[in-house]
Amino acid sequence: MTPGQVLEADGIRVLPAGPYALLVELADGERAEAFHAELLRRRERGALPGVREIVPGARTVLLDGIEDGDGRISAGRDRPSGDRSAARDRPAAHDRPAASDRVAARDRLARDLLSWPVPPLRREERDAVEIPVVYDGPDLAEVAALWGVGVDEVPGLHSRTAFRVAFCGFAPGFGYLAGLPERLHVPRRATPRTRVPAGSLALAGPYTGVYPRPSPGGWQLIGRLADPAPALWDPAREPAALLAPGTRVRFVPVPAPVPAQAPAPVQAPAPAQGPVPAQAPAAAHAPAPAPAHAAASAPVAAPAAVPAQATAPVPKSRTESGR
Repeated sequence: MTPGQVLEADGIRVLPAGPYALLVELADGERAEAFHAELLRRRERGALPGVREIVPGARTVLLDGIEDGDGRISAGRDRPSGDRSAARDRPAAHDRPAASDRVAARDRLARDLLSWPVPPLRREERDAVEIPVVYDGPDLAEVAALWGVGVDEVPGLHSRTAFRVAFCGFAPGFGYLAGLPERLHVPRRATPRTRVPAGSLALAGPYTGVYPRPSPGGWQLIGRLADPAPALWDPAREPAALLAPGTRVRFVPVPAPVPAQAPAPVQAPAPAQGPVPAQAPAAAHAPAPAPAHAAASAPVAAPAAVPAQATAPVPKSRTESGR
């Protein structure tokens, strides 16, 4: 293949990307995912011994480091540059395939790619990575309005979707997850945020993503990873990325934690009151002076004489009367 030559058949375009790589363009993201899955299956069966890397994109797949098929060129390349054992393990120059042989291997592979049948994508091929999520993002109501559903329906619609990592990019550990039906695609925000918290669950176009670290972003935020959140990117782990291309992902809704109520503040006791001072007795009011005309004492009338009653004669007893 010449530098500008393109091979095409059945909606697949194969272009040279330098002397030892091929870029395969497909009609849409789902076909790119299916093609990438087929390449992985063939490599697992040993059908691609001369390809060092398979890198998927939104609608493309890059096959890099194409060799003559025996893998000799890659010996020692994955070691650090300061490791002298790499030079010892590297085959001598006369044992390496010539550049022309590698270009010929690239051209043969390009023709083979066009003849391979690519079965439809099967999202249930592998066990899914389950990620617990709290659906309480700041854009949840806006996404619900775009979907034409209630806010409480968004978690179910999203979590029931079978997602698959189509490709990675933007930041280490950030996977572009495909699978949402077209009716659930949403636009990016008109004004991006200057800072999106790590672990934010977001939507944009046909993709779902989880921010692996704080960064600017314009996606619609509908939730966040539940605690304890898995590390999306850990350089000390092998592989470092939790979500590699082709990985199936299932989001598991988790209720938002109920914030603990702060105890009611303890009121200080009322200050002790001193003894109530005794009230002074009310001053006795002097009797009002009698009026002038009554100042002189009126003569006291003598009591009326009670007429003495005559004493009734005591009747004599019969004894006395008989005398």
